[in-house]
Amino acid sequence: MQLEQVAKALKELGHPTRLCIYQLVVRAGHKGIPVGDVQQSLDIPGSTLSHHISNLTSANLIEQRREGRTLFCVAQYENLQTVIDFLQKECCIDEC
Repeated sequence: MQLEQVAKALKELGHPTRLCIYQLVVRAGHKGIPVGDVQQSLDIPGSTLSHHISNLTSANLIEQRREGRTLFCVAQYENLQTVIDFLQKECCIDEC
């Protein structure tokens, strides 16, 4: 993962609402969580939620899938791990 991609991921996770959304999505596991459940848990307007999900998607932190009429958010765990690995490798090199 390139520096720009990691920076974008960290930027998107730096917003409190997006971080709350991401926590719910990660906790849901590989099956994902319906968007409606996220909205209900956080009690935010649909348009606001859509904006934040779009930002997380553009940073490759989540993806969406549709099952019938239900839209699910699913964490891209491998991309999260890449961000974590980048931070550990590049930022913690001179560890004591």
